Amino acid sequence: MVRVHNFMVSSDGYGSGVGQSLEHPFGHANPDDLFAWAEATAHWVNRTEPGGTYGLDDFCTRDFTWNIGAEIMGRNKFGPQRGPWEDLDWEGWWGEDTPFHTPVFVLTHHVRPSLTLGDTTFHFRNASPQDVLAEALEAADGKDVRIGGGVATVREFLDADLIDQMQFTLTPVELGRGERLWNSPEDLVDRFFLEKVPSPSGVMHLFFWRR
Repeated sequence: MVRVHNFMVSSDGYGSGVGQSLEHPFGHANPDDLFAWAEATAHWVNRTEPGGTYGLDDFCTRDFTWNIGAEIMGRNKFGPQRGPWEDLDWEGWWGEDTPFHTPVFVLTHHVRPSLTLGDTTFHFRNASPQDVLAEALEAADGKDVRIGGGVATVREFLDADLIDQMQFTLTPVELGRGERLWNSPEDLVDRFFLEKVPSPSGVMHLFFWRR
């Protein structure tokens, strides 16, 4: 199965703001506005201390890693650089303890050697969604492949009709500009069933599965 999971979207349909940089990975968007609901949960992937909430939000964060064997992401999720790599010192936003723990395939027009951090190896590919997905599925060894983002990568795989299941979290913040995922989640109901489930935390979880 090919999945999108725990992808945060503003109420006006943006997955990231403008002006991404090393200091501001989501551009003008405040990450706390997008991630506060997840950071509060017991199974948030970046939690380092005991505690956290349970319930619907935690159900979603817990399943972020469930049965995932590989991830595909765009270069902008890996880092803020554009164009040819000026050097190979940049190793991603996460340090040695990445949240992935699987092979990760990074879509880029400028390939570089594979990079291993802990138990995560990043492979850099200039290839079609179909070809990268075929490689990721082989690496996943029977498990699911997660399409990790950003927006352009999710849209690319949606346009190629390669995604089976998706879970987005609609956050109560408007960004006004940036990388837009949709005008409305109903844009996708020609191909997917859609269930909207409100959470006491104030977010809305959107579950899509193929018709």
